[in-house]
Amino acid sequence: MITSASSRQQVLSDEQWGRIAPLLPSNAGRKGHPFRHNRMIVEDIIYRARTGISWRDLPRDRFGPWQTVWKRHYLYARLGVWDRIHGELMAEADARGDIDWTVSVDATITRAHQHGTNTTRPDQPTGGRSESQESGRRGA
Repeated sequence: MITSASSRQQVLSDEQWGRIAPLLPSNAGRKGHPFRHNRMIVEDIIYRARTGISWRDLPRDRFGPWQTVWKRHYLYARLGVWDRIHGELMAEADARGDIDWTVSVDATITRAHQHGTNTTRPDQPTGGRSESQESGRRGA
């Protein structure tokens, strides 16, 4: 999704933004401050995920207050917006035939050490001496 951006600072191309924007929540019926700068906020969230930096390390001159970006990310996660966007984009890609659903299954067998399990086998000796708890009293 990020590959066709035209510059290092621009995260989404106009085409990519055009596919994502209609899937974001609107301001209709929303209480409080209306959402502004949707593209900037979404690009900030993608930039943070791509670089792996902490929220507080987002450059303020480019992204604005990190708290705004985090709050929008948290709200969209709670509302299921990210899941909805992901599902829609995956469905579009699948309909175009861009996704190969081939699955590779590895059937490698890894053996564990004989003492690597938590269970004992009564039919196989473990090398330890067995003692009966029901033995008679000592020295009586």
